[in-house]
Amino acid sequence: MKNLSSLVKSIRDIMRNDPGINGDAQRMEQIIWILFLKVYSIREENWEFDEDDYTSIIPEECQWSNWAVDNGTGKALTGDKLLDFVNNTLFEKLKEIPVTRETPVRKAIVQTMFAEANQYMKDGVLLRQVINLIDGIDLYDYDGIHAMGDLYESFLRELQNARSSGEFYTPRAITDFMAERIEPHLGETMADFACGTGGFIVSWIKQLDKQVKTAEDIKLRNYSIYGVEKKQFPYMLAITNLLLHGVDEPNIVHGNSLTHNVLDYTEADAFDKILMNPPFGGSEKKDVQNYFPKDLAGAETADLFMSVIMYRLKSNGRAAVVLPDGFLFGTDNTKLNIKKKLLSEFNLHTIVRLPQSVFAPYTDITTNILFFDKTGPTKETWFYRVDMPEGYKHFSKTKPIKLEHLKPCQLWWENRKVIRDTKGEDSYKANKYSAEDIKANNYNLDLCGYPTVEEEILSPEETILHFQEKRAILNNKIDRQIKKIEALLGGDA
Repeated sequence: MKNLSSLVKSIRDIMRNDPGINGDAQRMEQIIWILFLKVYSIREENWEFDEDDYTSIIPEECQWSNWAVDNGTGKALTGDKLLDFVNNTLFEKLKEIPVTRETPVRKAIVQTMFAEANQYMKDGVLLRQVINLIDGIDLYDYDGIHAMGDLYESFLRELQNARSSGEFYTPRAITDFMAERIEPHLGETMADFACGTGGFIVSWIKQLDKQVKTAEDIKLRNYSIYGVEKKQFPYMLAITNLLLHGVDEPNIVHGNSLTHNVLDYTEADAFDKILMNPPFGGSEKKDVQNYFPKDLAGAETADLFMSVIMYRLKSNGRAAVVLPDGFLFGTDNTKLNIKKKLLSEFNLHTIVRLPQSVFAPYTDITTNILFFDKTGPTKETWFYRVDMPEGYKHFSKTKPIKLEHLKPCQLWWENRKVIRDTKGEDSYKANKYSAEDIKANNYNLDLCGYPTVEEEILSPEETILHFQEKRAILNNKIDRQIKKIEALLGGDA
């Protein structure tokens, strides 16, 4: 098997030569349905071994071993024959798989995966080459599984530059840090109501893996998760991601968490733990806002998700949520009402401030992690600022934030104390404020922020990289504005 970097480069180079692939987003969507079928075939082998009466929901001619595997005899489909099979047999039959309420989740996901999937490649020879490369990864040994995981992660990271996908990748260091701090336990349930590619769910599972000792523990781990994803492409990524991590029945719903009246939720709809990075920077139409009480019904997507989280967190449950700076200092009626509800009904015990470039190049918006639980009203809130590590001027695609950069925060978490900034006695890196202080400050949570940044002089290489990331951020903003205009024009623009 080729090493990871060589494999990724080979797949990228092949697809760049195909006239049907237009950009990173299409390339990755093409890869993901191939990757899904490869991973699913391995999971099916395990299910067949464990169950005497297991029957695949995939028609026999569409099963991976019967059309994708090239055994070197020269009989494997390629060229126009492969394209004809994929376009007119594989996709048509998988999209039309009958699914009922009684269909097990692990089988139903095949139809939901392909319901809106696309086959972009137009060169059957190149398609055969891509399939062979992915099929060549040996998922029967640990190294092969690890390589497949690394390959998958590399594609997720490339989502940062796939502007037309409309999604972005939460750095693994952030999801792992949040999952660790929220303290998962076997038997608890967790939810991510805008789960994207499933990063938070995987981090949750990795924490639970430390506690798994029996077959019953594995069931508790696998059935602990719940995710919702609105868009088809990240939904496909999430399903494949969880199959890859041994979750046989990924409880991921393809839908919109915001289109349900929050006042109808009961304790039965609540979860022990919630881990999320709600989409921010977007806005929702009036018909979506109507699902929320008037005092909480703002247009901003992140605000609406905060309300969903508060209505769906169990008594004594815990939540960790990424939110932009705008939520912390926002004074519009909706944000004020959300913060009033948060402090009066929940214990907002910690806010971790993150450096501006954590999500570069997708966005330059500065973000924060809010940790709260449903144990009673807030009495005091600790703030901790994560500073840029020594030797870093900013994070980037090639120099992302790592879990080790959050180690000082992890150590502080266990032994909290006030930390003054080196500049100015009234400036703090870490401090606590009473709920009364926050209320008196008109619920402004913009505390222990970053000092004014001095102008930095970059090397030519860093200047080019910085410019490329700024350009990617600007392009993303332009794309979002174009989509808003197209929506206003009914999509005819």
